[in-house]
This record gives sequence, structure tokens and C-alpha cells, in this order.
Amino acid sequence: MAKAVADTTSGSNQGGFTLDDTPISGFSALHDSGTGGSPSLGNFPLFPYVSCPGDDIDRCDFPKQARAPRHGQFNASSVVARPGYFEVTLNTGIQAKMTTTMHAALFQFTFPGTGGDGSYPLILQDLTDLSDSRQDNGTISVDASTGRITGSGRFQSSFSQGQYVAYFCTDFSGSKILDNGIFVNSRATTDAKNLTISRSINGYPLPGGAFVRFSSSDPVFARVGLSFISSEQACSNAEAEIPDYDFEGIERTATDAWKQKLSPITISQGGVDDDFVKNFYSGIYRTMVNPQNYTGENPDFNTGEPYFDSFYCLWDSFRSQIPFLTITDPDAVAEMIRSLIDTYRYEGWLPDCRMTFSKGYTQGGSNADVILADGFLKGIKAGIDWDTGYEAVVKDAEVEPFDWSSNGRGGLDSWKGLGYIPIEDLDVKGFGTMTRSLSRTLEYSYNDYVIAKFAELRNNTADTEKYLRSSENWKSLYKPDQTSKFATGQDTGFVGFFQPKYLNATWGYQDPLWCSNIDNAGTVCSLQNTAHETFESSIWEYGFFVPHNQGDLITLYGGPDQFVRRLDFLHDENITYIGNEPAFLTVFQYHYAGRPALSAKRAHFYIPRYFDTTPEGLPGNDDSGAMGSFVAFSMMGLFPNPGQDVYLITPPFFESVNITHPTTGKTAIIRNVNFDPTYGAIYIQSATLNGEPYTKNWVDHSFFTEGKELVLTLGRNESTWGTAVADLPPSIGEYTGFNRTSSRRRLRTIGSRYAPSFGQEMRFV
Repeated sequence: MAKAVADTTSGSNQGGFTLDDTPISGFSALHDSGTGGSPSLGNFPLFPYVSCPGDDIDRCDFPKQARAPRHGQFNASSVVARPGYFEVTLNTGIQAKMTTTMHAALFQFTFPGTGGDGSYPLILQDLTDLSDSRQDNGTISVDASTGRITGSGRFQSSFSQGQYVAYFCTDFSGSKILDNGIFVNSRATTDAKNLTISRSINGYPLPGGAFVRFSSSDPVFARVGLSFISSEQACSNAEAEIPDYDFEGIERTATDAWKQKLSPITISQGGVDDDFVKNFYSGIYRTMVNPQNYTGENPDFNTGEPYFDSFYCLWDSFRSQIPFLTITDPDAVAEMIRSLIDTYRYEGWLPDCRMTFSKGYTQGGSNADVILADGFLKGIKAGIDWDTGYEAVVKDAEVEPFDWSSNGRGGLDSWKGLGYIPIEDLDVKGFGTMTRSLSRTLEYSYNDYVIAKFAELRNNTADTEKYLRSSENWKSLYKPDQTSKFATGQDTGFVGFFQPKYLNATWGYQDPLWCSNIDNAGTVCSLQNTAHETFESSIWEYGFFVPHNQGDLITLYGGPDQFVRRLDFLHDENITYIGNEPAFLTVFQYHYAGRPALSAKRAHFYIPRYFDTTPEGLPGNDDSGAMGSFVAFSMMGLFPNPGQDVYLITPPFFESVNITHPTTGKTAIIRNVNFDPTYGAIYIQSATLNGEPYTKNWVDHSFFTEGKELVLTLGRNESTWGTAVADLPPSIGEYTGFNRTSSRRRLRTIGSRYAPSFGQEMRFV
């Protein structure tokens, strides 16, 4: 729960610290990571001063809008960041170090100079958060003798309609306390020790908080306990977890905990540059930051089940982030699933997005269905009530909530009666933003497919057949004569795209390139009521989102060669944006057309070109670890099709990768033969699985749980490995249009990794 770091004023809204030349506004201990949009948490920041000018506390800058630009500058070279530890030195000379336990953070502030007149360090703590969302009646108190600061505030939950109350308890150790008090706006006093403050009426919360001043420049430790229950519980958390201000001991414990979490995966580097190793492990680390374990801190319901929060959002994380944890931390995933099911019991619906105890907004389908089905088919069991879990996903498919903007699905009468979600639907049962009819149709189709697989594994034949039928509803919106043109009027040369459809089954229209990476028209593509029929992505990209039936999709697109040509066009013309999750699977969908070599090449095009270890090394925000999971899976050499027992094989970016399953203790090995650390040879020529020849271009989850060994012999040119129809991943529809057993008419040499014709520079949006 505690994640201590410096908060910068960056407009990138990463949710904490950035290296983009923006100053530090404070040091806080509640964070979500890389959320984008409205930044989440960052409550009750501390900020240190060497002293107030002339020892006059009113001459210190208390509001963060004033203090950040004047006193929050720092040199990037002073930053030290690693799992369990963060350090930065402000240009004022103050060194700030921080580490955490589960519910508390320990800060160490070291001041320049010596004690004496004019050098009385001051540390303030204010009642704000990153998005300035504090509501009325923030409270804070400081104990005159001990300097303990306690308080609380009500804040707006990010990406939701809800609010939450957070509590804190801060104690100091080190230098002797000189005095303390409270501040309001830009003025402070030592005469008052308690404050209740309103939000004010000008759209920005009135600054307020408390401060403690110290009698010397000796280092000061600040211990911050956190809770969503009460200040008393925040104090108890801090006292139990950090009883003696032992910074080195707390840091060591935090570091050891992270080492344990990262330990299931080891590599043989094979001469690869160290930056690739850092990139890989940084990606793995970021998969584990969210969702957050708030067990014991839920103010709404406490049933004895685990409680996880900051599912921000499942539309982002179902594709690869939580599937990655299914491999590396299945016990945590079991607790997440139990939490989702327990939330269903309390709220009546599985969440699609949940932020600080509030229902977040639903972006597309009911994607908790995918998380539950994926966990069930991959054998995650620990403590999970799968009967209630199945009940919850079926309710998503069958019962429309009154407010389907925050959970469940909308338009279910049309879905069941027409076989699609219409544009301008007539829906009298529930209400939400009447947009995204096309992307919702495609996502609901896949949601129903994973429910069918869930039912099949539970031996429920009737539900299996029912939801397999509705999983084919995506076909209702395919318009075989639809063309696509660039904004210049030039034809893309492709025919056949999904299109929206009205209640009366007549076609609507959305330009297939709207909401794409090359759409410069200012098209609205999110949850606004003026948005269009796809969410955060174009029809061009959503045109590949049929994860369960690539066979029929390939046939609709004219066969495997045309499918590959269209997939190349999506990437090479920069239509897709790798900084958004719908792009992830498209990197590897060449496998379904019998061209796994092209998936390997495409992965090497994006990494490290758009994912590296520099401060600018992500194509956008991290989406709570989603980008990290894309990097981790891609570099590991196995990419999931979530909700299915399928991992698509490409060569790892290292000579070998070992993955020890935390539950079974078995170690899976992926080893490259003829490995080239310059990545000149990235194409599989042949493979063995446990010593036997293996031609399928995918493996299932037993590869990890049973500790199998996959040996890949590499070469510089594409081969016939993994190209036969029998070697392709599962699909509801039959693979047709392939040349006998081979998916290609001829073999051809693929050029170097960065061939000029393979993709151009991507425009970031």
C-alpha cells in the first residue's frame, strides 16, 4: 500500500515522479503508477526547508503551487531509484531518502549546514493530493510536545464518480523539535495546533496543513503511517511496522521482498547489452506495482477476504499484465480474483475499473470476465469460490445494470435480439455513454467466448454452446465492401472493415482511420458523449480484435497473405500506437497466419525503439504496469492470448530465460541455440520441447507449471517452422486459404531488423 516517492508537477500525469525537468512539489507515500488522465493519490505530501528566511515561518512558501517552482528544483544526476528505495537531492542541498513497509513509509531528510540562528529546518505536511481533488473538511492536528501530525481528507477517486477518505499519522525522530503549528494558504502560526479546512469556492483546494520546525540541522526521520480506516489505525500501522526508525533495516527488508518477487525469472545474458537486461527487469517490476493490496483497509466491507484496489483498469491489464502475474505470482492473482468476486458480492457486479473503493468507468466490455476465466483455465485455485465467480461472469452476460457506465454491459436486449450493439441504441433498462457500439460488440463477443470456455471446463454444455454462439456476434458488423482512405483521399487499397449498424440493421459509418495514430482531425475517441463507435482505437486496429476466431477473420480478409499484408499496413503506416493496449496482440498475430518470424521481427522493431531505459523510454504512461508486461513477455519470448491457454512463441531477447513457478517449484526453460546478441538471427529454424521435435508456434500454461524446456535453433532467415496449419494456435473457425499444410505460398528472406521498409517513425499522441 505504501509507495514513497517524490511528486513532480509534470503534465504527463504519471502519478508521482518524472524526469522531465519539472520540479518536486512534495514527498508522499500513497501512489498508483503511470495512470495517465487525472493522476491518482499522492496524498499528504511532506516538504522540507533548510530554514525560513530570517527564522520567520511566514516567509516559507507553504502552498505547493509556490514551493514547487521556487524550492523543488533538483539535478537528475542526484536521483537513485531501485525497488524498495528512492533518493533525490534538492538544489537547496536537502537530501531526501525514502523506503517503505506495507502500510508506512520512512523518510530521511539530511540538511546542509550546521545548527544555529537562521538554520532551523522546517518540514511541512499538507492536505492535498496530486490532482488537487480534496473536498471539504480536511483535518489536521499537530501535538505540541511530540510533533506528531495526524489528519485526514476526503478526495475524488481517479477515473470514477466516487470519493474516498484517507488518513495519516506522521512522527519525527532525530533533531530536537523547536516548535510546530498549522498553516492556511501562505500564512502559518505556532499558536494553533488543529485545523479543519474547506475546499474553498475557486476550483482549487485552499492550501492547509501543519509544520514542525527543528532546533538543529541534524538529519530528521519522518515516519508516515497510512490508513483508509482512521488516523488511529494509521498510527498503529506505523508503530507496528517501523518501531525504531531503523532506515537501513527497513530498506533492507523492502529490498529483500522485491528480490523475492523478482526471483522466479533468471536469464543467461549471452552478450546482450546491460540496458536490455535493465529494460526486461524494469518491465517485470512494473507489473507488480498495481493492483494494490488494501486488505484490512477497506472501509466499506470487511468479509475476511483479501481486498485489492487500483484495478486501473481491467481493459488495460487483462491483456498481459495480470496474465504475467499468473505466471510469476499466482498466489497474488488468486487473492485478486477473490477480491473481484468479493466486490461482486458487495456491489452486485464485477468491476471493470476500481479506484480507491469506487466504481471506475467501464471502457469497453466486462473484462473481469477474462481475468476470472484466464485464472480458472490456468488452474489457479487457492481459496477461490469459483461457483460464485462463474455466477458473476454469467450475470455480466445476462443482466443489464442500471448504470452500465461503471459495471456490467449495456444494450443487452439488442445484443441478444440483434446480435450486436447498435449505434444510437434504444436502451430503457440501463444507462451509460451511448457510444463505442462497434468496440463494445467486439469486446462483448470475446467476453462471451471466455465465459464459454469457463463453462466448458465446468462441464456446463448448455452454457458452453450458448456463449460460443454469441461469441460470433462480431460477424454482424463486418461490411465486406467497406473501403478506407487516408485524409488526403488516397485509398489504402484494402476492402472489408467493421462498421457500426443501426437498430433497423442499416449501416452507419465511421471512417476506419478515425481514432488511429494518424488521425489529425481531433476526433473524440474516449468516454465523451460526443465520441464515436470505437474506444481509444480505430476500426483498423479493432479489426484484428477477434482473439478467439482468427481463422474466420483471416478468411474474411482474403486469406493468410492478405491478412499479413493488412497487419503489416497497420504497423508500417503507423496506424496503430504501441503505447495503447489494443496494439499489443497485433504485434504477434502473424502467428495465426503462419508467419511467426514476422511476429519476432515486429517485436524487435518496437523494443528497444519505443521501450528503453531512458527517462523517455515509454511510448506514453505505463498504464499501471501494462507497458511493463508487454516488454517482459516480449523479451521473454512467450506472449499470451489472454482468456485462452495459449502463449505465442518468439525467441527470447537473451540466450536463455528460466521461469520457476512459485507454486509447483518447477523451472521452465526457454533456450536459444545460435543466439546472436546483435539480433541478426531472430528467426526460429527448429525447436524441441523436452527434447522432442516441436513444430507448433505456441505452448500452453503447463509449460510453466510442469517446468518444460523449449530449445529454439535460430537463423537469419525465415523458415518453415510453425507455418503449417496444424501448428497454428486454436481458433473457433477453420483456417482456410492456406496452401495445403503450409500457411505461405513461398518462403522469402526477411531483411535486417531495422530495414527502412519495416515501419517508420511513429507519431506520439
